[in-house]
Amino acid sequence: MTDGTGLLAVIDMQRVFADPASPWFTPRFEEAAAGVRRLLPSFGEHVTFTRFLAPDKPVGAWGAYYEQWPFALQPPHAPLWRLTEEFEVEARHLADATTFGKWTPELAERVAPYDRLVLAGVSTDCCVLSTALAAADAGVEVLVVSDACAGVDDASHAKALYVMDLYRPLIRVVTLAEVLEGRP
Repeated sequence: MTDGTGLLAVIDMQRVFADPASPWFTPRFEEAAAGVRRLLPSFGEHVTFTRFLAPDKPVGAWGAYYEQWPFALQPPHAPLWRLTEEFEVEARHLADATTFGKWTPELAERVAPYDRLVLAGVSTDCCVLSTALAAADAGVEVLVVSDACAGVDDASHAKALYVMDLYRPLIRVVTLAEVLEGRP
């Protein structure tokens, strides 16, 4: 690791998850955002924001998924896919994916100099979980900042954190205070 902290990946802090009128609203989005705000200064340029986007044409099981969520079949420039305003201005590095997991070649390349990926964002029980597992399988140390993430509900958030912590030492669930104090 170059700076001792790793790369912070801020997962999907998008309007579609922040808007209470959205079918994909994450109730504790603002709490996760508060945690992300506190993390950003510690990572400087070592931050990548991600966005979940709908594919042009869903294939395989994604077809059934988008039959359930047709509102989401919008192009990448649609307002729902934008990061929230506060994070849009912070996003110097942005990685898009049409999958839940954001462990893309682009993110892997950004993590490579550090061998540590710190995850925050939404939703713990979907995109954060999918990203953490894939990165761990690739041999990257993963830290999931529990109080800088939010799930679809509190129970799902807690279950996802529990499952990820079973992957120790590949994945460790840590707190914001531990990361900020440099003792994750």
